[in-house]
Amino acid sequence: MANVAYKFRIYPNKEQKTMFAKTFGCVRLMYNKFLNRRIEQYKEDKTTVSYTTCAKEMAEMKKTKDYAFLKEVDSIALQQSLRHLDLVFCNFFKLPDRGFARFNSVGEVPRL
Repeated sequence: MANVAYKFRIYPNKEQKTMFAKTFGCVRLMYNKFLNRRIEQYKEDKTTVSYTTCAKEMAEMKKTKDYAFLKEVDSIALQQSLRHLDLVFCNFFKLPDRGFARFNSVGEVPRL
């Protein structure tokens, strides 16, 4: 059986580009914020924070005035960033040769 791959090029309009930029920025913010949260928790008492705890905290954050802008972007994208973070953390403890999770910067694609 042969594998077949397709590549598609998209040409977003200005409104879509803005939405992509907002979504990527919010995803990066949540990833970095909860990575920092997990690092601090581990330094404190050598435990880690689970995905469900992070997701509940994110839902509560969206209700605050400071993070109300998170409601503008797709919630699934934000949740997926937390799942990726959880996967990276689990991989580090199972396979230490993979390396520790890094903070994402603008324009950087997260590595898994």
